[in-house]
Amino acid sequence: MNFRHILPFVMVLSIPLLTVSQKLSRIEKKIVASVEKNNAEALSFLEKVVNINSGTLNTQGVKEVGMVFKDAFDGIDFTTRWVEMPSEMNRAGHLFAEINGNKGKKILLIGHLDTVFEENSPFQAFEQLNDSTAHAPGGNDMKGGDIIILYALKALHEQGLLSDAQIIVAFTGDEESTGKPLDISRKDLIEAAQRSDIALGYETSTGFNYATVARRGSSGWEVEVTGKRAHSSGIFSERTGAGAIFEISRILNAFYEEVRGEEFLTFNPGILMGGTFVEYDAKKSTAEVFGKSNVVAQKAMVKGGLRFISEEQKEATRAKMRAIVANNLPQTSATISFTDSYPAMQPTEGNMDLLKELNTVSLDLGQGEVVGYDPGRRGAADTSFVANYVDCLDGLGTMGSGAHTPNETVNLKTIEALTKRSAVLIYRLLNQ
Repeated sequence: MNFRHILPFVMVLSIPLLTVSQKLSRIEKKIVASVEKNNAEALSFLEKVVNINSGTLNTQGVKEVGMVFKDAFDGIDFTTRWVEMPSEMNRAGHLFAEINGNKGKKILLIGHLDTVFEENSPFQAFEQLNDSTAHAPGGNDMKGGDIIILYALKALHEQGLLSDAQIIVAFTGDEESTGKPLDISRKDLIEAAQRSDIALGYETSTGFNYATVARRGSSGWEVEVTGKRAHSSGIFSERTGAGAIFEISRILNAFYEEVRGEEFLTFNPGILMGGTFVEYDAKKSTAEVFGKSNVVAQKAMVKGGLRFISEEQKEATRAKMRAIVANNLPQTSATISFTDSYPAMQPTEGNMDLLKELNTVSLDLGQGEVVGYDPGRRGAADTSFVANYVDCLDGLGTMGSGAHTPNETVNLKTIEALTKRSAVLIYRLLNQ
């Protein structure tokens, strides 16, 4: 699908979405009352799971958080299972919770259990600062979003509204550092999407009145350059050539001048090294380099990331980069390689229709208009893996600040309202 005719509706955030407001039904008012009744419990649950370290590489901690949620979903009559990952992947696995029925839309709800804060992080504990804010490692990204999913479904369960629904909850254990290969680590998530009509992602919210209808994909890239090692007095001669560092400089400058500029396209060289000898440790993201000012460099390397809004944009960009890399300076050679990470979540018409439905729910709750957030300002997330199979919305999780930093906070005051919004949205989707 060509996304360009849809994108202006995402980008011009001040344009109102045209919806027909309707009052909450009697059943929806009961759902809202259930959310209100359970909110204090939800906040206590959040503190409990935040205080269990679940850095991606702490596989035991990730599974421990998963088991806490497993018990909670068992308690509202979901069938739960833990999906183990192969030991060589060094990833804990994923929690799936499901109910099977035939009523309305088939819904996939996506969260993740892991955080960026590993066991050696000094930032480990939930600390309430006041009645509205808490420091919480992973509380915003994204254990708070997991809480919204659980307590929205609990409200529906308490009203007897899930008996004939099909809902799959997928809490991955490695969103912050996705296990490789992807065809194993995301196999169960994709299969769940293939059995669903709609996916709702609960990554951290970008604002109370925003939702995410598109996310850019991400890819890694690496350029390796070889030059002719020689005394520096011979550089630029026909016999010695330009050397590896001049060649890698040419390549990076050409990327900047010739590839940069497309909307939503970015590429960043994150680490650069060059000299006589270069050794890179991928596990630690560190390099060891040896070289001298009077020796022409024989080795250079750069590693970077690429962000794109569609597979077409990704492939066109890769083609441009390959062509630049192939046009070598004298006595040098270069190769470029790419690694796929997250696909793009494009702003489809179906996603925009979901946004309109969410907006109607928000207006009916008296919470104001919800509009689409700029995809150029969102990172990749698990919703991207299912975007080719179902209509999607993301960014439905908790609000906060400082995600991925020791200053991460979660906004406690908005959790109840956002849970109400999700619960009513899910109820309406189940009745379509």
